[in-house]
Amino acid sequence: MGLKGVAAVAATTLIGAGAAVVAAGRYAGDAVLRTVPGLPPPGEHRLTVHDITPGSGATAGTITLTRAPATLRPGVYGLAGRGLHAVVGDVVADVSHPHDCVVRRLERVTHGAPAPGDRVWLTPQTHRGNPRDALGLDHADVEVPGELGPLPAWFVPGARDTWVLAVHGLGTTREHTMVVLPFLHRQRLPVLALSYRGDPGAPRPAHGISHFGAREWRDLDAAVRYAVRNGARRVVLYGWSTGATMALLTALRDTGSALSDRVAGVVLDAPLLDWPAALGALAAHRLPAALIPLAVRATEGRTGLAPEGLLAAADPTLLDVPALVVHGTDDPVAPLLHSRELAARRPELITLRTVRGAGHAASWNVDPTGYEEALRRFLTPLM
Repeated sequence: MGLKGVAAVAATTLIGAGAAVVAAGRYAGDAVLRTVPGLPPPGEHRLTVHDITPGSGATAGTITLTRAPATLRPGVYGLAGRGLHAVVGDVVADVSHPHDCVVRRLERVTHGAPAPGDRVWLTPQTHRGNPRDALGLDHADVEVPGELGPLPAWFVPGARDTWVLAVHGLGTTREHTMVVLPFLHRQRLPVLALSYRGDPGAPRPAHGISHFGAREWRDLDAAVRYAVRNGARRVVLYGWSTGATMALLTALRDTGSALSDRVAGVVLDAPLLDWPAALGALAAHRLPAALIPLAVRATEGRTGLAPEGLLAAADPTLLDVPALVVHGTDDPVAPLLHSRELAARRPELITLRTVRGAGHAASWNVDPTGYEEALRRFLTPLM
């Protein structure tokens, strides 16, 4: 083989290797960015059910699960699996169990029936269904005209003319917002719980992938316009995870909503501002470590997001309204550091509340009473 032949083979090999790298990066990015209902939320592993002890009367039962960081966390969580949804409470320490297991209170079963051998996961989403069926709260099913098409939403009426626009984050649906609906209803605040692009029943985004709120915030902007058209004098934007990112981007002066002057305040639960860190944390549960840098590069190319893009876009100097930021100390997806930095840059407007032991977007689950009291103090001047 002559020099030209050797060069041709080498070039073909390099092109093939390059194509393989691109394909691996694209696969890795898709594994994280394509959110699929019915899978564990970000940062959570599948667990095995080892035993069930039914409750009796007002006494809760117990459920024995694989020992893992998630099953040792304090608080109340949804327990999800194939054809299954239940609610588990705190760890029960004074019962006999194998050393590789954890026993938790089984508060209630809302769908299906857990059994030994089931593969399940914990989620901050404690309710299933809709506000009427899950909570006994009257609501209307409405559609918000969005940039890509109609966005399904629940409207829970209230007597006040300040509306709360609630938006979920990665790995959950609008059902997650129901953890605070009873509290908001007691405050007589109307609530619009929004589905956005990529959610079941909502328009599919380009390539079917998440942009970590960088594009999705336009759907929340559409919800602001909908609320104002339908009688809201002011709105409070309330989001979890990427929903919190959407809320912050929508509220910003100049770069956010054209109706940002109608925003009275924002509640940001575990805002996701560092997307490469989030992508790495999410990918670590699904992909070999060698593919994670490829996933970050592929995601940058496909979404158009620079590594510092969200941090730069979420500029707190453009925020003109008060913000409550709530963040768990054990969040594996959205680094607490960035919420601390956000609050430090605007201490006169931004209040940070950290919740010890809480994972991603699960601060309410760890301390519902303290969470709702912080929420009450923040919202009262805005009503």
